Amino acid sequence: PVVLTVSGKIGHANQDGKALLDMATLRGLPQKTFTTETAWDKRPVKFSGPLLRDVLRLVQGSGSELKAVAVNDYAVSIPADDAQKFDLIIATRMNDRDIPPRTKGPLFVVYPFSSKPELKDKVYQERSIWQLKAIEIQ
Repeated sequence: PVVLTVSGKIGHANQDGKALLDMATLRGLPQKTFTTETAWDKRPVKFSGPLLRDVLRLVQGSGSELKAVAVNDYAVSIPADDAQKFDLIIATRMNDRDIPPRTKGPLFVVYPFSSKPELKDKVYQERSIWQLKAIEIQ
């Protein structure tokens, strides 16, 4: 089943001008793992998944803004430059386990908050959207 729909300014689509990605496709990309402190957990958490920039490369994305949308239609705007500047991932695993939909899964955009002091800013926490279902490249 499709877990992520990428639309907008893309050069590679597989259905109706959109890139419909399943978990196997996301897990087939190179995986990045890091452990970081978050504003939502009392202890550091280990996250794994493809780098956002690799997902954008896969679909040949070319915009400057990413509108990320959650299952409940909550949306955030992420500058596309963030995908190049930081090793942010679309996490598919948390503490070596799939992320259940009832918590923050199955997909969760996560910045490596502990890697750089600037990432501890609230603006990056607000861009970390869980239960991600779609990205529109603008």
